[in-house]
Amino acid sequence: MVRTVTLSDGKVMPTVAFGMGSAGHFKDAEKAKVVGTAALKAGFKHLDTAQLYLTEEATGQCIKEAGMSKDDVFVCSKLSENAVTATTHQVISGAVRDTIRQLGFKPDLFLIHNPFVIESGKLGEAWKILEGLVQDGTLGGTSLGVSNFRPQDLEAVLAVATIKPVINQVEYHPYVLSHLEPVKKIQDQHGIRFQAYGPLTPLLRHPTGGPIKPILERVAKRLSAETGKPVDAHAALALWFLTQNIPIVTASGSIERIPALAAVEQLPDLTPEEVEEISEVGKKVHFRHYREHMEADFDLPNLPSDL
Repeated sequence: MVRTVTLSDGKVMPTVAFGMGSAGHFKDAEKAKVVGTAALKAGFKHLDTAQLYLTEEATGQCIKEAGMSKDDVFVCSKLSENAVTATTHQVISGAVRDTIRQLGFKPDLFLIHNPFVIESGKLGEAWKILEGLVQDGTLGGTSLGVSNFRPQDLEAVLAVATIKPVINQVEYHPYVLSHLEPVKKIQDQHGIRFQAYGPLTPLLRHPTGGPIKPILERVAKRLSAETGKPVDAHAALALWFLTQNIPIVTASGSIERIPALAAVEQLPDLTPEEVEEISEVGKKVHFRHYREHMEADFDLPNLPSDL
């Protein structure tokens, strides 16, 4: 079973993406091709890349290496700072065409990697350029979205958009819920979904795991007993997203660990009570690993980083 979500433009997207830019293979195209191929063979149907990762060509290649058709795989890429020297039609359209050339096809989803890719005050202008590329066929059939967008960034795009973003890909997990409430409010009004990168940050990067760790361990123990399979806290946290139909980007530089990542989709959902408990406890702290975009000019909640 491959879990999917339906985006606001009607496109169906596999919920779990394999990231082609994680630390294990960031800017290492050869390694990215190897792990991406392994991910597809393990059951992933969604690859997430970006111009910044220098893995777009490898993304296209690993689909072939896995013996799959592009029709079998959903691909997202992003307009990144290394490709945008000015907010002009010539520069942005050139960067988009380079992505298509590197991949070997049009991406299913194309994001602005972060608001700082674009010259200050020109987010709306950049968005209209991308809309034009959809309308003239360059990105025909491609959904548009954003990444690391704060409330003011979303408002700048929505003020001019005739094609609304379908996704805002951000670091998302229980420890940023309170901070992201103003973002969620805007997105809910416009049918924009969160997509989570760094979804396992509370367990992988928080110094102690924080207050949700014992809850996740308890949930994992229940799931292990019920399914007869080994389920750990990391899988329980991933299921917090999947139970709520929140798309995630996950990755591993270790081929040995990839099948376990892919297998999470097959586990049963959390109970509504478990989802609520994790959410409510998570909202009592604030902890983010990737701070450079979402914490610039966006007030932080007055919360501790642990309890």
